[in-house]
Amino acid sequence: MLFVAPLRPALIAGCLLAASLLAGCARPPAATRVSGAPDFWSGRLSLQVQSEPAQSFSAGFELKGQPERGELTLISPLGNVLGVLRWSPSEAVLDSGGSQTQRFESVDALMAHATGAAVPLSALFAWLQGDNASVSGWTADLSRRSEGRILAKRVQPEPQADLRVVLDQ
Repeated sequence: MLFVAPLRPALIAGCLLAASLLAGCARPPAATRVSGAPDFWSGRLSLQVQSEPAQSFSAGFELKGQPERGELTLISPLGNVLGVLRWSPSEAVLDSGGSQTQRFESVDALMAHATGAAVPLSALFAWLQGDNASVSGWTADLSRRSEGRILAKRVQPEPQADLRVVLDQ
């Protein structure tokens, strides 16, 4: 005969606490891009800056809005939000969690601060839509855009930078 001891209230509470902590770390399912609504993208991005010392950054992302007003959420491989960049015509804000909020005069200044390179956010929106927008110093390879892959390189001004985007399909 198999005997199972009754569960102690402390053990039950511990299991419930562990389950709630794990659920709190879970990332909600990524929204899919709605046909005809070109203002939301999600996927992964990486940026490599050939500075001294070289810098490399990669994260999941959710981008919504337009070049004039929007929000970029950066997400770790474990699903934690690393930071949220929000911008409007009057200001740009970087929220790194808690009380770590920084304000900038423009989205370009915010992007340069957050990434170490002036990433042309307005051109990124165009590239995501398949438009090979011309930006001084940058070249974009959209040949694999139909596969959800974009590569952009900055050769001028120094430091050189490579931006890779892989969209969720």
